[in-house]
Amino acid sequence: MRKSILILISVMICIGFAPYVGATGKPSAILEYKHDVTGDGQPDNLIVYGVPIKENKNFYQEVWVEIEQSNGQKLRIDYEGGFEPKLDFRDLNHDGIDDILFSSATGGSGGLNNYALHTVANGKVQEIDLPSLQIDGYFEEDFEAVIKIEGLKKPILLDLWNRKKDYLSLGLYQENGMLNEPTELMIDPIAVYEIIPLKKGYGLKGYRQISGAYHADRLGTVETQWYYTKGKWTPVEIKWVPVTPRNLSKVKGE
Repeated sequence: MRKSILILISVMICIGFAPYVGATGKPSAILEYKHDVTGDGQPDNLIVYGVPIKENKNFYQEVWVEIEQSNGQKLRIDYEGGFEPKLDFRDLNHDGIDDILFSSATGGSGGLNNYALHTVANGKVQEIDLPSLQIDGYFEEDFEAVIKIEGLKKPILLDLWNRKKDYLSLGLYQENGMLNEPTELMIDPIAVYEIIPLKKGYGLKGYRQISGAYHADRLGTVETQWYYTKGKWTPVEIKWVPVTPRNLSKVKGE
């Protein structure tokens, strides 16, 4: 009897502390690339692996890449899970060696994606922070809104009178145009980064959506181009692209 109890306890311990490998428990190779990312002039072998969930095999809850260098040594980078993971290669930190930009779709209604940027120059994995800007936005009296974007000298003034009926029904404004309470705009994280050519090499372009009272109440997108220099990202162009150019493109003070 004592032996049976010990066996049962041992089984419970093994089950309780077994590593969680996902609903399917079967990691699989998703993509394979051959590209020199270490800088030795020889193509490295990169295999992207994922663990899909049982409910939706197109969604990978765990994603990583294994990099087999030309010298046989292996490296590993772990990523956020998501749909349709992929890798892109460009020299974004301008050290003469292509970096690795990972992306995967979150699957949400906002069209957001997960991103990560790494360099493995000389066989050493190092993450490069992705660029971003400080953006603040809020409604003002008389059915207007203001967006302040880091790097722009003047704030952007939005004329929202064409949305008056909707905002009144939501209780955001009173009939006389007075706000019922201070309310901020909805500012999404950067949804998409894309690699773009710039004058001195490659950079990144980001798209960040701004909405009004609710997410589908789209006001426009902040499009920013960045160039990486001296260990940091520098914006080279910041552009506000309104949904309705006629009444959402004014810069305050004009």
